[in-house]
Amino acid sequence: MEDYKIPKHVGIILDGNGRWAKERGLKRSEGHKEGFETLKTISKYIFKKGVKVLSVFAFSTENFKRSNEEVDYLMNLFIKGFKSSIKEFNDNNIKVVFSGRKEPLKDKVYEAMEELSYKTKDNTGGILNICLNYGGRAEIVDTTKKLVNAVLNGLINVEDINEELFEENLYNNLPPMDLLIRTSGEVRISNFMLYQAAYAEMYFPKSYFPDFKEEEFDKALDVYNKRDRRFGGINEKK
Repeated sequence: MEDYKIPKHVGIILDGNGRWAKERGLKRSEGHKEGFETLKTISKYIFKKGVKVLSVFAFSTENFKRSNEEVDYLMNLFIKGFKSSIKEFNDNNIKVVFSGRKEPLKDKVYEAMEELSYKTKDNTGGILNICLNYGGRAEIVDTTKKLVNAVLNGLINVEDINEELFEENLYNNLPPMDLLIRTSGEVRISNFMLYQAAYAEMYFPKSYFPDFKEEEFDKALDVYNKRDRRFGGINEKK
């Protein structure tokens, strides 16, 4: 349709991997593995639909409170998955960036992240922003510290700080989020990209993330197109 809107920046909270596995009598690790495969598949589809940026919540700062067994599995999954996916992301012209804190990630995890980012940095078909060891409040705190240091070092003046400058100094300088999806039916954003999602439309499908296939994303787009985005104004469509 001529007036069918495609969001520029989509965020997905990848929720329900563990419950997906449990309902099938599998270990939680099997759910995470299936979720990673779903991410690779759905990200390619999302970019083909015309989305420019896809941000995904892969691992929060709070997730380190999970069992050592589950955390270790996830970290090894990231290492293997990132290394083995380089060619696939390059073949599909997808640039991968990461948002989050380095500490306390192990060196091997961070090295795999760095390698994937470096080897896909010239791709132009879409940006996949993987939020790993990430928290929205932490990002705001870290950005504030970054700007304070810039003021103390004479690089900027306090008067220079505005919303645009703050946004440019977040972990990655990305456009504001248009559509935020959380799978599994949970209705909360769990500290995900708080600054970027200020005016995002929110959609909470009941499907677990491993089941979030192409038709599920199409449903999200249909819902998005029925929304009247006002950005604080009255009948203001953008």
